[in-house]
Amino acid sequence: MTQEPKTFDQIDQWKSTMFLYSSALKSINTKIEILNNEYIQLYNYNPIEHITSRLKTPASIVKKLQHDGKDVTIENMVEHLNDIAGIRIICSFMSDIYPIADMIARQADITVLHVKDYIKYPKSNGYKSYHMVVTIPVYLRDGKVDTRVEIQIRTIAMDFWASLEHKIAYKFEGNPPDYMETELKACADMVDMLDAKMFSLNQAIMEIGRSQREEERRREEEESHSPSEGLQNAAES
Repeated sequence: MTQEPKTFDQIDQWKSTMFLYSSALKSINTKIEILNNEYIQLYNYNPIEHITSRLKTPASIVKKLQHDGKDVTIENMVEHLNDIAGIRIICSFMSDIYPIADMIARQADITVLHVKDYIKYPKSNGYKSYHMVVTIPVYLRDGKVDTRVEIQIRTIAMDFWASLEHKIAYKFEGNPPDYMETELKACADMVDMLDAKMFSLNQAIMEIGRSQREEERRREEEESHSPSEGLQNAAES
């Protein structure tokens, strides 16, 4: 009889805790969408291709705590796990990653706890991404609760590679055959080349667009000051 209320209390505590993380995801998602829309409005450019978010499953949380040698408690989960709530921002080009990270970090109610820059310092297997762990306030009836969210920012090509690497790691429980690790590293090098080539191509497209707009403005100015128009105006007067 004495264990039932405790069990119900634990269930309520679990639901309340996961509600916080879910609410934090909604807040971060909204902020990022607004920043992206502002960027489009100001610069006519969309730096974010898409955004995904997820909450860790109970099984993943238990596995991570046990792997880290921690007792499986809600207190340890909140204190020691940074990625219970996670958001992934997918960009077209590597040049978009740092401006997006900077826009997020400059938000008044977001605090950056720490950063792992796997763009400048890739993992040995070739993994590249920009990770931020931040806190964002969740406003409840009794006040605000600062809640941690992990944000990952990467290109489409990096995300494709990471998705494949995750499948291989899951399939072989983190110990893939040596030849697969070699192939993955080679694919990571190809991803780097693809990102660089796509960025270069996009720059060329943008330069052509700028040149065309300049040419159109020049023609419009010439037409507005053409001699025929001046003679016509003189005749009418």
